[in-house]
Amino acid sequence: MTEQVESQKNQRVLPLCAKEAENLNIILACDGAASVGQVGHQVAVELTNNHEDARMCCLSAVAAESKAHLDIARRAKKLIVINGCANRCASKILEKLNIPYAYEITIAKEGVDKVPTLDFDQADVDRITKKIVNEALESGQ
Repeated sequence: MTEQVESQKNQRVLPLCAKEAENLNIILACDGAASVGQVGHQVAVELTNNHEDARMCCLSAVAAESKAHLDIARRAKKLIVINGCANRCASKILEKLNIPYAYEITIAKEGVDKVPTLDFDQADVDRITKKIVNEALESGQ
């Protein structure tokens, strides 16, 4: 058996957000080419991997006005937006499309400096993930 086939057997298949959006906390995260964007992306991955009712979705597809992805964002049980920096690109995409969100966080306002690197500190990811869990997933906000 090849390594790729073995790897595919061990993959966790995520819930299909197009079919289950009403039951999912949909996460749209910045994935910008700086430290804060990479933290935002990794936070979305951690939330998706560790919470059955949380699922990251493709922000680029929403921005491109993919009908399926717009529908997912509108039908989400709760829409969680993770911005990397003060530009708030993720939130602005939704605002431009008149899609309301339930929770917004900006990584740069959480003590993470915006640096032109793809590297990040896992401690920042863990801390911000915990904050989102406490404020958006467990609080019922």
